[in-house]
Amino acid sequence: MGRRAAGGGAPPGEDFSFVSPGVKYVLFFFNALFWVISMVMVAVGVYARLLKHAEAAMACLAVDPAVLLLVVGVLTFLITFCGCVGSLRENICLLQTFSVCLTVIFLLQLAAGVLGFVFSDKARGKVSEIINGAIVHYRDDLDLQNLIDFGQKEFSCCGGVSYKDWSQNMYFNCTAANPSRERCSVPFSCCLRDAKEAVINTMCGQGMQAMSYLEASAFIHTNGCIDKLVNWIHSNLFLLGGIALGLAVPQVPGVPSPGTGREKGAVPRRPVRVPRELP
Repeated sequence: MGRRAAGGGAPPGEDFSFVSPGVKYVLFFFNALFWVISMVMVAVGVYARLLKHAEAAMACLAVDPAVLLLVVGVLTFLITFCGCVGSLRENICLLQTFSVCLTVIFLLQLAAGVLGFVFSDKARGKVSEIINGAIVHYRDDLDLQNLIDFGQKEFSCCGGVSYKDWSQNMYFNCTAANPSRERCSVPFSCCLRDAKEAVINTMCGQGMQAMSYLEASAFIHTNGCIDKLVNWIHSNLFLLGGIALGLAVPQVPGVPSPGTGREKGAVPRRPVRVPRELP
């Protein structure tokens, strides 16, 4: 424990602590907040995984949003557990573990940002690979399907590079041997929206892959989502920087040593009493 109780000849009322009270309650507040958030993430992830069929869930495990929620939620829970309990109980071991974890996460975030900027072509290729994998498993996972539809509607795009990327999906494949009734089609989220349309036509993308870019552009968004995403990032750099700063601020109190500058086992100095001279 980080607190040394009075005793052993110490002056009455002395209560020495290795942890600063200000740092203690700041750490406890942020960690308690993220602890609750992590438990909600884990609960939602577990619930989403249990609702899926086992075969379909295993087929698209790498692009499953529920798995992402579970992994992030569990890691956040473990790290915030060390910070929350360590700050409340003034446990130096837990606080040092929390500090090391936050330092590693902070450095990884910094490295990811620098590498993404320096190797932008490779980062773009990796994003394209992830999007193409999601397109392949579009019909296999309802959560993934809703996520793709949301992204295509928000960014007004279709596919990764173009709307013809949907031919990678077995249901939308444009080969003559494909028996699917969605052959050569694209999802309804690619379609241009009509403000007067009260009911969404989910078959509006029928046969669009068989059309040229000019013909299809009258009915659907023909531009890919990768270019739209890159353009959105370039136009919202200040917003993304503010979000990154907001995520980094709660980590700052834990990155330095959580102690008060005294090493564990240090003995506080006691005031020297000068005897009074007798008159």
